Amino acid sequence: MTFVVVTGEMLPTAVLPLMAADLGVSPARVGLLVSGWAFVVVVASFPLVRLTRGLDRRRLLAGAIAVFGAASLVTALAGSYAVAAGSRLVAAAVCGLLWATVNAHLAALVPERLLGRAVAVVLGGGTLGTVLAVPAANAAGALWGWRTTFGALAALSLLAVAGAVSTLAPRTARGEAAARPGQAGRRSLRPVVVLVALGGTLLVGHFAAYTFVTELLAGSGASLAVSAALLLFGVLSGLGVLVVGRVGDRFPRAALVASAGLVAAALLGLIALGAHPLADVAVVAVWGLATGALPPLIQTAVMRAAGPEHRAAAATLIPVVFNLGIAVGAAAGSAVVAAFGVAALPVPAGVVALLAAAGLTAAGIGARRVSVRRPRGAAQSLPGAPATSSSSA
Repeated sequence: MTFVVVTGEMLPTAVLPLMAADLGVSPARVGLLVSGWAFVVVVASFPLVRLTRGLDRRRLLAGAIAVFGAASLVTALAGSYAVAAGSRLVAAAVCGLLWATVNAHLAALVPERLLGRAVAVVLGGGTLGTVLAVPAANAAGALWGWRTTFGALAALSLLAVAGAVSTLAPRTARGEAAARPGQAGRRSLRPVVVLVALGGTLLVGHFAAYTFVTELLAGSGASLAVSAALLLFGVLSGLGVLVVGRVGDRFPRAALVASAGLVAAALLGLIALGAHPLADVAVVAVWGLATGALPPLIQTAVMRAAGPEHRAAAATLIPVVFNLGIAVGAAAGSAVVAAFGVAALPVPAGVVALLAAAGLTAAGIGARRVSVRRPRGAAQSLPGAPATSSSSA
């Protein structure tokens, strides 16, 4: 399901010139189908989650991905830009609901000691959507037209519906534990808000630079060809997700802080692009590896900090704040480029990421101190630390 959703989110970027020519609009207007997506996710997620909170999660996921597929089919058949844009808005709204529901259901499916691995597996679908599906859609669009790619997305959505109905559990004991009387209030929501905010801030720095990655690489005299650099970045991002699946549950705080620090270091390292071939490869490789590892690490820390009491709220906050970070990062990057040129991007992007990494480090130190002082048997509510309440055991 995450593979289908991320593929749908990024699909216009793969066939942008073809869509623009066929619909009779500028490439910039087609680009709005991507940037507007993040805005709709931010606005629509909380209301939709609230409206559907009483529904069975399996049916909700199946219905949401079905609507997502129907919207994609409408996009494929659209005779005008207005119809294509309207169908994309519907798909974006459903996307926010899907992510929130997937996050909550995932945390209820597995014991907390395996949460990091489970998150890495699920987010691996999104990574495959970016690394494999988008280039494949670009090639398919060139051969058979952009409408074929959206038609294929609709077909994949139907397969996801079948998978949801046949495989997912309608509810779990862990999922129901959050609703037990007396559980609410045992755990603070503050660590969840702090972690999500820091994760969103990291994405601001990352996307400020990544939105203009082709211009950064092409204009810096880097020894790597742009296509080769993007391929290396994508492959290492996938590897980062795999690494998290192996070590994320064993060293949650250390892995999160290290990944955030490496993102900041790589962004600042973009200043040196073109200085030496090996340095170019190293910067792009570290950036890709750390960026791939970061989302599952942050999401795991957030869901652990939330515990059963606040898991639904945390699951909704994640896509909202992360999409807001993407939108703000892209806008901030555009402002810097317009004022000072693309060469000025690495410093502000790196500084923003460095501040977020410092915040995560401070949060981790504070978590260790409080966990030592907390009375034995008390509920744990700290970033990256396992919950000790009986409902999540």
